[in-house]
Amino acid sequence: MIEHKSISLADQVFEHLETDILSGKYQKGEILTESKLSLELGVSRTPIREALRRLEQEHLIEEAPKGVIVVGISDKDLADIFEIRAALEGKAAYLAAQNYTEEQMNVVREALEFQEFYLGKQDPDRIKSMDSRFHETIYKMSGSTIFYDVLMPLHKKILKYRKASVSDSSRAAASVAEHRAIYEALLARDAQLAERLISEHLDNAYKHICKKEN
Repeated sequence: MIEHKSISLADQVFEHLETDILSGKYQKGEILTESKLSLELGVSRTPIREALRRLEQEHLIEEAPKGVIVVGISDKDLADIFEIRAALEGKAAYLAAQNYTEEQMNVVREALEFQEFYLGKQDPDRIKSMDSRFHETIYKMSGSTIFYDVLMPLHKKILKYRKASVSDSSRAAASVAEHRAIYEALLARDAQLAERLISEHLDNAYKHICKKEN
């Protein structure tokens, strides 16, 4: 059910449906209709229709005879996303090591410490949330709005895979340890090390996803 917020109803519906698709609630090949979504979300068909147009532009759905069909993220999409992230996120970490403020590093440290805490509690949802904060802050620390605007949507698009990774206790532990190493490199303002470590971190994440999928 959609809640009343300051953003438009159509934006709320879009964000809600995008998350449901990216999280795997709506599976690839599933048919969605305006009437079904209107009933499910408790809103009229007008914001549903607008949200579906935007989702089609994002290539997450396609038109179907009786509604729209969920496309989601293909294996090729996933490979491309990680290739782009490895290149750009490494550079973002390089810039972050040079440009960060003490306040920003405090946010990274806090996100990391919460990840370590929730790892001990075996709470994958909160680990995932702090993982998002960790990466998002590094994007901001780069000092480039372009890096941020490109990387944030890519990070969000692999929501389902990130959730599966942090639900695997061994990969979650390895990921948090990798974040600790990235944090230490950033703190030392070692730009080259930060770039290498975050690229290796993404490579490890992708290999784990491929292993789980196959």
